[in-house]
Amino acid sequence: MDIFIYYGLAIIALLITGAASIYIRVTYKKYSEVDNVRNMTGKEAARYILDKNGLENVKVEEASGYLSDHYDPRKKVVRLSESNYNETSISAVSVACHECGHAIQDKTGYVFMRIRASLVPLVNFSPFAGYVAIVIGAIFSLMHLIMIGIILEVVILLFQFITLPVEIDASRRALKEIKEANILNSEELAQGRSVLIAAASTYVASLAATILEVIRLVLIFTDHD
Repeated sequence: MDIFIYYGLAIIALLITGAASIYIRVTYKKYSEVDNVRNMTGKEAARYILDKNGLENVKVEEASGYLSDHYDPRKKVVRLSESNYNETSISAVSVACHECGHAIQDKTGYVFMRIRASLVPLVNFSPFAGYVAIVIGAIFSLMHLIMIGIILEVVILLFQFITLPVEIDASRRALKEIKEANILNSEELAQGRSVLIAAASTYVASLAATILEVIRLVLIFTDHD
């Protein structure tokens, strides 16, 4: 029976992340085919929002990859994927303004963003090191090493937990800026909100999947302790 629980948790986590991935792709695609009335590209919207908030020093650059949009706080650059950089769709503008929301967070010293940034070096190390520790601990029956591995996985959980308010707040700021600057009309704003909610669902799904994975690991090695 236990093995069904272990595999069941893994399958549920996979289904959650898969559903969120499909949700964002479908929603993003839907509104990437709808141009905004002002015919403003993602690049233009981002530049406007940044300048409006006194962030003339932050650059807007094109990035390769699908939905590779992000804000780099070290280099002060908003990077937009090719479609969002050049196109005038609801999706492009919404995503671009979301990344500007992160730049505004950086400027104002948003506390959760600072905490997340401080965890990045550890998070880059934790996934691989955690599972290596768990595997070695399991092979040699070293429970202390297994627990270290699980703790490293919990670090990832903490990072994702902190990431969620960062992303939600960035979207909130984006929608506020879009509305104030009248970049999208009321109907378009509702569509843009749908895009950002779909994007946020991927972070919720990742958090839920990691919680399930940590529970699965604890159950496995508690039962075998």
